[in-house]
Amino acid sequence: MAVALITGASSGLGAEFARQLAARGADLVLVARDGAALERVADDVRARWGVEVEVLGADLLDGEALAVVERRLAEGVDVLVNNAGFGLDLAFEENSVDLEVRHLRLHVEAAMRLMHASLPAMLERGSGRIVNVASVAGFVPRGTYGAVKGWLISFSRWANVVYAPRGVSVTAVCPGFVHTNFHERLGLPPGREGVPAGMWLDAEHVVREGLRDAARGRSVSVPSWRYRVLVAASRLLPDAVVVRAASRGR
Repeated sequence: MAVALITGASSGLGAEFARQLAARGADLVLVARDGAALERVADDVRARWGVEVEVLGADLLDGEALAVVERRLAEGVDVLVNNAGFGLDLAFEENSVDLEVRHLRLHVEAAMRLMHASLPAMLERGSGRIVNVASVAGFVPRGTYGAVKGWLISFSRWANVVYAPRGVSVTAVCPGFVHTNFHERLGLPPGREGVPAGMWLDAEHVVREGLRDAARGRSVSVPSWRYRVLVAASRLLPDAVVVRAASRGR
């Protein structure tokens, strides 16, 4: 039986990854800060699909808690989904530098450490899959959120080339705006995000397409033709135009 460890699994895309991987028969290790919310997700997938679910309530910005998750990965899993994250206001100069550092550490340092912890067992076994939840923001200049997601995309592209011949694929899943609680955590209630209705994606679709592309061994998955067109266009336009366009919505 395959085992998948998912960070940020208490809601949103993380919970959807849990449901879809459980539906495929994978046992789960769910990681997030909110232990009670994790237990609700765990109870749901156990009841619906009968899989084994381990719950690790852990704040990945806490060194000791992160080390617990690293040790669990070192024991061996078949799939790692790096999904934990949060957004910030685009006004970099108004954010506290400590908050910006926490943002950087969660999206880059924690994800890097978890990949580093999982790879030895995967490579020894000759099989494994790493899914890094990035964003189309990683392709365009969009504050530090775009910058950290850009790191995930770049690393995933490199790692997939290096490790796929040894049986381990690494895929950056890059959605656009997705209907989850992500924006509510930024203080933006539904309808106040400044996002055109046609640009919203459904979490179920994003995860299904992301897992499909990961199974195909792709380095990058952009699960929407609309966003694939925008990413391609952004490479041809001046930075000033791209920055103005990317600043729409939060």
